[in-house]
Order: sequence, then structure tokens, then C-alpha cells
Amino acid sequence: MSKRYEAAVYYFPNYHVDPRNEAWHGKGWTEWELTKRATPRFEGHDQPKVPLWGYEDEANPAVMARKIDAAADHGIDAFIFDWYWYEDGPYLDRALEKGFLEAANSDRLKFALMWANHDWIDIHPAQRSKPFNVLAEGTVSRAAFTEATDHMIRTYFGRSNYWRVDGKLYFSVYEMMSLVKGLGGIDATKEALDDFRVRVREAGLGELHLNAVVWGVQILPGEERISNPVEMITALGIDSVSSYVWIHHQELPVFPETPYSEIAEKSAGDWEKFSAAYGVPYLPNVTMGWDSSPRTVQSDVYENLGYPHMSMMAGNTPEQFRQSLEQMRAFLDRDINGFKAFTINAWNEWTEGSYLEPDTKHGMAYLEAVKRVFGGAE
Repeated sequence: MSKRYEAAVYYFPNYHVDPRNEAWHGKGWTEWELTKRATPRFEGHDQPKVPLWGYEDEANPAVMARKIDAAADHGIDAFIFDWYWYEDGPYLDRALEKGFLEAANSDRLKFALMWANHDWIDIHPAQRSKPFNVLAEGTVSRAAFTEATDHMIRTYFGRSNYWRVDGKLYFSVYEMMSLVKGLGGIDATKEALDDFRVRVREAGLGELHLNAVVWGVQILPGEERISNPVEMITALGIDSVSSYVWIHHQELPVFPETPYSEIAEKSAGDWEKFSAAYGVPYLPNVTMGWDSSPRTVQSDVYENLGYPHMSMMAGNTPEQFRQSLEQMRAFLDRDINGFKAFTINAWNEWTEGSYLEPDTKHGMAYLEAVKRVFGGAE
């Protein structure tokens, strides 16, 4: 028996203690602090969100084991970890390396990496004033790129439960323009990626499947001869593109709340559009919700000033989410991209209002929606 579809869920690992966070925010800080302190910003605003399982330490293998079981039991095939490595080394790595990889049941779920190579900015919480301070720059040198990718090869890629697409190791980059800028241009980036592929082969691990998050290739870095995203994807040898969250493509036109159903319908139209636009397969995305207000200073007036002071999606009930999943299944059945895989935002973006983990209001209802639509084997 094999599944007809593969559901890969983005996992945001900021719910364990990390030395950088302690330097920036104080001893023992995790993003749970923002979740706990969220308040309603207008009449009827549903905050704070309260996790049913409590404010757990995801770097604890026993804690992660419950997440793995819940995901696997409800039709989820893989966690795509938001993965951080800056010029001076890793960040937020213990959720994966201590929690997930050391969990006794880790073989129940595949895992993969999306290198979240964006600048880490001071928005935890964000004040109204801009620009925000940059705490760590997303660009990396060739030496840091090699160190980071060697670490991937040694630590992750050889594991039997590393997620493969078409038999190839799935590896995604969040901001392709940041990678190109740090490595010194298109040609230098192509050389670095080719070398990465060679090192994977030489380690006996087969082939890489290189994925670029779509929004990260829409605004191009300084190479004048690259006039559009398709050219850049082709020049770099990218194998597929994907999306992280609906709001990267769809504005939320009504403040403070835009109907979820409206954005869901527009986003379903994006799946076919993006499948045809880039010359490579597209992994489409379903987003559970959006509310970034917990990442703002709660005593500030909440106005439409741009992320994270922005509109949110309203009415993202488990039933509305299930309907979006049904649309996704119908889209995948058309087999436009050659593999029936898609992404979900997100397992635990609590402070952006997009999470499958159970809360005290809906319990396991969002996970049950995934199970109902994608949980069966054939």
C-alpha cells in the first residue's frame, strides 16, 4: 500500500532555548513568550492562541515524539524544517538535531530542510518604528556555504527518513536572491550548487533535488543579464519551485481582517499559474491561517503598517481549511507537475496564526481535516 499524495508541512523551530535568542532576549527565552503575551487588538479578535499541549520544549525528544505521532497519524508525510545557518554557524538547530532526530519514533515521519536564509530582524516583538534592526544577515560566503552544506551531508542526508522527491534529496532555499548575493553572482552560485551536488554524489547519497521558494526569486539581485525569474532558475539548475505561505502571493486587502475563503480561492488559482510560469515543477501550498499580531508590541496601537503590523485572515475554520485541502487534492489529481506532493503552512507558526498543532479552541480539528482529505493509503 502506498499513498497517492505526499503532504509536507513547514516546521518553524523557535520554541526551544537557543544561545542567540538568549543573547538577544534574555536567559530561557523562546517564541512562546510572544504567544503567551498576545492580546486581542480589536473587538472579536481571537487572541491569545493557547496550545493544547502547553508551552513545550521542542528540543526534548519525548516532546517531539508526540508531534511526530500526531503528524503521522493524521496523514502528514514530512516536516520541512525552517533551517538556519549564518556566516558564523547554525541557529535554532536543536529542535531538529536533538528533538526530531533523537525521538524514538522519528522513522514515522520524513524530514527535509528549507534553508531560511533571510536576514533575522528584530521583530520579537516588532515596534512600530522602521527599519527594524538586523540581528543576523542572511547572506553567506562560499566558505560558509560549503561548511553548511557539508554539515547537511554529514548530519541529515544519509538518514533513511530524509525526504526525497523523485528519488532525490529535497533541499529548498527560501531566498534565492540572498544566496546569489552572498556567493557573488549567478555564475558563482551555479558553481557552488554544482559543487554541492558533486559532494552529495561522492558521499554515496545519490542526487539533490534543489527547490527555490517562489517569492524569493521574483525580485532579482544585481545580475543585469538575468532579466526574469525563469532565466535565473534555468541558469542555476533549480529542479522545482514552491511557496511558503499564501500571503507571499496574495495581499490581504481588508484591514484588520480579510476573509480566509477569499484568499483561499485566489491561491487555488495560483497553483496552476505557478505550475506553468517557471519552466520547472511547482509544489503548491495550502495555508492554515494568518495573524502576525503576536509579533508586535502589544501596547502599541495596531494599524496597517506592513508586516507584522498588517491584516489577518478571518474565518479560517477547520471546515474552511478542509475545503482548501479538497481543492488541493483535486488539483494534484490533474498531475500537472509530475509528482503529487504539496506543502502546508505550517505545523507551528503560532505567532503568525498558521499552525496545525492542537489549541484549546479547536483541539485536533485542523489535523483531522488533513487526515480526512489526505490520510488514506491505496
